[in-house]
Formats: sequence, structure tokens, C-alpha cells
Amino acid sequence: MAVYGYARISTKKQSIERQIRNILNYDNNAIIYQEAYTGTKVSGRKEFKKLLSKVKKGDTIVFDSVSRMSRNADDGIELYFDLYEKGINLVFLKERYIDTEMYKQESNNKIELTGEDVDEILKGINKYFKTLAKKQIRIAFEQAQKEVDDLRERTKEGIETARQQGKQIGQAKGKKLVVKKSAEAKEKIVKYSKDFRGTLSDVEVMKLVGLSRNTYYKYKKELREEL
Repeated sequence: MAVYGYARISTKKQSIERQIRNILNYDNNAIIYQEAYTGTKVSGRKEFKKLLSKVKKGDTIVFDSVSRMSRNADDGIELYFDLYEKGINLVFLKERYIDTEMYKQESNNKIELTGEDVDEILKGINKYFKTLAKKQIRIAFEQAQKEVDDLRERTKEGIETARQQGKQIGQAKGKKLVVKKSAEAKEKIVKYSKDFRGTLSDVEVMKLVGLSRNTYYKYKKELREEL
């Protein structure tokens, strides 16, 4: 039974070394997979996909936090339970209360039935405990997604404030300010690209948004650094 660690950063301000150190403090023999400046979708993370292709029943994957596994609540929950059903253990160093081992204990911590009419009530209580455990997991992933959404909103507000103040954002002095247009294009890329929240390929998004290849990949790179 192998122990793997997965570390990733999405901005230059984050420290992947800190994540790796925390994982190795948990298990010094953990096999580390790492990558930088990835999107929120698993499909855009080559190293993570490699890791998922290797793990088998009884193995463990350690994350520094739930946000390193997924910052999209729906995707994260789906992946969590998919791995759980395959018998793979998940450990989140900053949110140990949603480790798969904790969920397993909550699910198995059932009140013994008595063989009498009261069993119907006890079944309801057992179901409630399991639902509560699932809810805790969802809340953790939703919090990770909220942090990303809040960052996007702050970035958007900061750009708009700078624009209103006449500041040049990422452009040489004297050039025409096109912040609003680029911000709108980036929002559409995040919405439609399969590397973020959507399902479309790069070519499809380029056509939909009306961007040249160079501009599209420039915006995409900037998004990965911002998110």
C-alpha cells in the first residue's frame, strides 16, 4: 500500500515547498507529485492525472489542503467519492475532519437496531449521521471554491478601480487602455474553457470569444497566474 503526496500552486505567491514539507512530515516516504500554474479542472493537471492512474485500492493520497485537490465544489465532491468507492484513502492535512477514514467511521458508526418498531426511527438517525458527514465534506469544498470566487471578484474590482483612476494595467504608458475588454474575454475563457469551468476546447473558445491565438493563450496564462 503506497502513500502519495500531491502538491500544486496556482500563483507565484504560493509555496510548493511548504506543501511538500507538510506532506513529508506526515509520511517521510510519500511519493510526491507536483505541478504549478494549473487550472481548476483535473483534465488540465497532467501530474495529477498520472497520479490517479497509478493509485489502487488501499493506497493513500495526501494533500496539504482540500483546495489542492479541487477548488470546484461539484468536481471535488465527485472525485472524493469516486476515489472513496475505489478504496483509496484521502488525507487533507488542514481539514482532517473530512479524511476518508473519518467519513468511513461516521458512516459505520451506526446505532444497533433492536428488531422492534423503534428500528424505523433508528434507521432515520443512522441516515442522518451519514448525510451530516457528506455535508461536512461539501462545505469544505465549497469553502475552497468560495476563496477562488472571492479572489476573482477582488481582482475584477481592483482592475475596474484602476481603470476609473486612469491607470495603465499591464501596458506601456501612452497605449490605449483595454482592460475592460480583456477582463470580459477572460471571464468567458473561465466560463467556457475545459481547463477552467467549461467543456470547450481551446479552438472552440477562441472562435466563441473572437480572440487571436496569441491573445487567447496570453489571457489563459494570465488566468492561471491569477487563480
